[in-house]
Amino acid sequence: MESTDQITASATGVSTGTTTDTSGLRVLGATVRHAIDHVEVFPAPAGISSVKFTNEELNSMCPVTEQPDLSTVVIEYTPDQWCIESKSLKLYLWGFRNRAVFAEALAVEIADEVMASARPKAVSVTVTQAPRGGIEVETVCHRHH
Repeated sequence: MESTDQITASATGVSTGTTTDTSGLRVLGATVRHAIDHVEVFPAPAGISSVKFTNEELNSMCPVTEQPDLSTVVIEYTPDQWCIESKSLKLYLWGFRNRAVFAEALAVEIADEVMASARPKAVSVTVTQAPRGGIEVETVCHRHH
């Protein structure tokens, strides 16, 4: 990734009732004009069973032709103790825009980031690459503890 900043998941924070400790979040509320290497997390609220993110603007490059690839990514996970903060996810995904990577590797790398940062019970990442040459590519990576 392009950023030299190291944004890591907070391992502290307590959710009490409707008040959540967000002291570990550094991206939310800040002006950030670059991609980041890792998503940020916050304590999962009691009772949350599933979180789903959809981004229809995931950009990367073909590793062979270096032509731009446009994909939709759907990230669905079952939280354990942590949830992913959405602005940090956007900035993390932004880091792929100048990277040459196959759609299959994108799905795996994103799923691995979610598992490492948020440590959910399970995650499923689906990357659907826009058709090029009439062929749409859909790749799925499942991870669980």
